[in-house]
Amino acid sequence: MVYYAGVDLGATNVRAVVAEDDGATVGASNNGTPRGPTGIDVTEKVLATLREACTEAGIDPERIEAVGIGSIGPFDLAEGAVIDPANLPDTIDRIPLTGPIGNLADTDEVYLHNDTNAGVIGERFHSERNPDDMVYVTISSGIGAGVCCDGDILDGWDGNAGEVGHCIVDPAGRMTCGCGHDGHWEAYCSGNNIPEYARLLAEDDPSTETALPLEDPEFTARDVFDLAGEDELADHTIEQLAHWNAVGVANVVHSFAPIVISFGGAVALNNEELVVDPIRERVSDMVMSNVPEIQVTRLGDDVVVEGALASAMTEGTGDRRRLRDRR
Repeated sequence: MVYYAGVDLGATNVRAVVAEDDGATVGASNNGTPRGPTGIDVTEKVLATLREACTEAGIDPERIEAVGIGSIGPFDLAEGAVIDPANLPDTIDRIPLTGPIGNLADTDEVYLHNDTNAGVIGERFHSERNPDDMVYVTISSGIGAGVCCDGDILDGWDGNAGEVGHCIVDPAGRMTCGCGHDGHWEAYCSGNNIPEYARLLAEDDPSTETALPLEDPEFTARDVFDLAGEDELADHTIEQLAHWNAVGVANVVHSFAPIVISFGGAVALNNEELVVDPIRERVSDMVMSNVPEIQVTRLGDDVVVEGALASAMTEGTGDRRRLRDRR
């Protein structure tokens, strides 16, 4: 029996799955992403998560033929590592991945993708529609996109294509992104930054009434969405998020001309009516070209790890035809 593995390294969670050569999952594991103190601690958690998935599958890691990885970036592809991730503590400067995972599985077939590129691979493999031009957008701790254009997954020469969350949506640059730059889409609309944006909007109009715990260090994006329809500041924040999200998506449409845009990530998945529906309503007024079908992934939180697994099974290409040939 031949086995394959997929790994998803996110800013919040680490996931791993092991599957047989027909794609059937036989082992899985899910752990929280360490906050450091160093990148090696994150690497060790990734390895532990993959070992746990192998244990559930009843196999030794050395029996895995190939591993696909979907990870937060940016990357140093020559080293096979994440460098200076924006949504983890500053003490985490490098997270080695391909070498340690290859050593664990005793294989040279380790394929590293940006997490959103793994997401678009997962969407193409498992969605009922499989257009050659589609984009997977995640709105979660950060924001990014996986792009399939003319049937090819766009990785970029350094593996960092699709970082649309770091495109400027606000030239005034009132919000600073986790990467240190101003005005980025992610600075306003990511789960990590929504609380700070709500605080900024409260400063703009101190007369706005709110029950949001603005001074609480545990204040989160969930607090904003939970008070939708009941709180003036929460509603104002959600309205402004809708604007910036639509601007970001319009930029994606004009850049890549997708037929379908599929959304994932915790912010989008948990708040479809408040996040994705307003994008559907607004984006047609912002684009001069074809308006894509806008949907939410049916794979939920597993879209990245499923795409990473599919990458392993198709030699890193994300070619759905190769997966069918294996079956």
